[in-house]
Amino acid sequence: MNLLYAIILGIVEGLTEFLPVSSTGHLTLVEKLLGLSIDDPGVTAFTAIIQFGAIIAVIIYFRSDIARLIAAWWRGLFNADARRNPDYRFAWYVIAGSLPIGIVGFAAKDLVSGALRNLWVVVAGLILWSAVMFIAERIGRRSRPEENLTLKDALIIGLFQCIALVPGVSRSGATISAGLLRNLDRVAATRLSFFLAIPALIGAGAYESASQASAVNATVGWGAVAVGTLVSFIVAYASIAWLLRFVARHPITVFIWYRIALGLVLAVLLTTGVIAAT
Repeated sequence: MNLLYAIILGIVEGLTEFLPVSSTGHLTLVEKLLGLSIDDPGVTAFTAIIQFGAIIAVIIYFRSDIARLIAAWWRGLFNADARRNPDYRFAWYVIAGSLPIGIVGFAAKDLVSGALRNLWVVVAGLILWSAVMFIAERIGRRSRPEENLTLKDALIIGLFQCIALVPGVSRSGATISAGLLRNLDRVAATRLSFFLAIPALIGAGAYESASQASAVNATVGWGAVAVGTLVSFIVAYASIAWLLRFVARHPITVFIWYRIALGLVLAVLLTTGVIAAT
């Protein structure tokens, strides 16, 4: 992979990782348009590894929150009074909510990197999940702030995150929708989505780095991976700040029309043979 392609894909990853439009779906489409083999193990690994850049952006952006949560969690392990701190509970909720994606992602790794790497799957994910986002905004009461988060909420939202293994669904779209369906307000749902992304994307990137190192070296090159990761970090950092301000004032349904339009355009391109599904 040349460095220009790595820069383009890094921009796509950074722009779409935290927006409810599916970063994997966009990366798969752009990789196909660039003439890359989307079912090649090295390309699949590249897609997962450059998410490290977006996660580093989250860690830096929320560094004070993360430090506070870790400190509260550590104190709570040894002090009963400290366990009444909401930060201690929130830290456990992030851990619990991350377990489903770890289990399902590992069990379905061959499916995710194989059969699901298909542009028809992206079309279905983009269009069908838009209906879930619409329903979440319509019926969610958005009456519960972050302080009212429960373990049940975290587990349900974590289960929804597993659906985002299907390209086109969107990890943030799945988790924010789940939060709204649990009547969390948009900011609380979005913040939890960011925190759940940290272990999920670190785990995916670390696994692909270790298991597909030879494939990356042979077909993509670690220089391209480094460039893509750096670019995704820069763009994702700007996206986080914008998204948090945006969701405080706007429903996630504003992204539905884009998702549906992209899905329909992609379906036409596939049907007419302009691009192949795999």
